[in-house]
Amino acid sequence: MALRVLLFLAAAISNTVSTTDHIVGGNKGWNPGVNYTLWSNNQTFYAGDFISFSYEKTQHNVLQVDKLGYDSCRIEGALGNWSSGKDFILLDKSKRYYFICGIGGCSNGMKVSVLVHPLAPPPMSAVSAVHSSEKSVAPVIVGGFGSSSVVLVRLMIYVYYWI
Repeated sequence: MALRVLLFLAAAISNTVSTTDHIVGGNKGWNPGVNYTLWSNNQTFYAGDFISFSYEKTQHNVLQVDKLGYDSCRIEGALGNWSSGKDFILLDKSKRYYFICGIGGCSNGMKVSVLVHPLAPPPMSAVSAVHSSEKSVAPVIVGGFGSSSVVLVRLMIYVYYWI
């Protein structure tokens, strides 16, 4: 039953919500010798997208760090730590994220910075015009979702896809 509800929900919003899973390094994965700056510059990230890292878990890991940690390959004070070898990380906020390998790979170029943009506003066709004769002071969004709802729905779709 829950599966049917999830499928219905996914189908109902498929025209308005699109989640992208950005696989770091493409087919080269999370390994030394890959130009991750070039890779990230060829991607467009939005709040609610995922970034995934694929690597040999006995050789590498992924740490989310601040700009200083990124610039200096410093692992102290890491904001996040993943080590499964197949990590899917939700980019839930519009901001710049910094990721490094904390097992020596950062000094060999295993670091990536991504700029996440806010969700795009709904197209003008989805906004119903409010006539001046009406008492309402704000336009009505037809079929719109709040950004937290969109992120939640995207996460549900993503979890269903990988189950």
